[in-house]
Amino acid sequence: MIYKQTKISDNKFERTFSSDVPESELKWHRDKENRIVEILNDTDWYFQMDNEIPIPLKKGVKIEIPKEVYHRVIKGTGDLKILIEEY
Repeated sequence: MIYKQTKISDNKFERTFSSDVPESELKWHRDKENRIVEILNDTDWYFQMDNEIPIPLKKGVKIEIPKEVYHRVIKGTGDLKILIEEY
C-alpha cells in the first residue's frame, strides 16, 4: 500500500504518504466520493487535477475533489499527511 490510513469517523480519514513510496506508485486516479482534503503538515509535495497545473501542498490548504475527476499527488521530500472528508 502506498499510504497508511487511520479512520477518524465514518467519512473522515487521516492518511500518511511515506517519503519512501516509489514515485511510480503515485498514479492518476478517480475517487467514488466527493472529497475535501486538508494538508496537515508543511511539505514540498504537489497536487494536480486533470487539465490543471500542479499546486503546492502546504499545511492548512484545503482542496475539494469532485468524485470521478482524475487527480494525483506528486512526490516531494518527507512524509505527506492529509485529512480526507468524504461527502
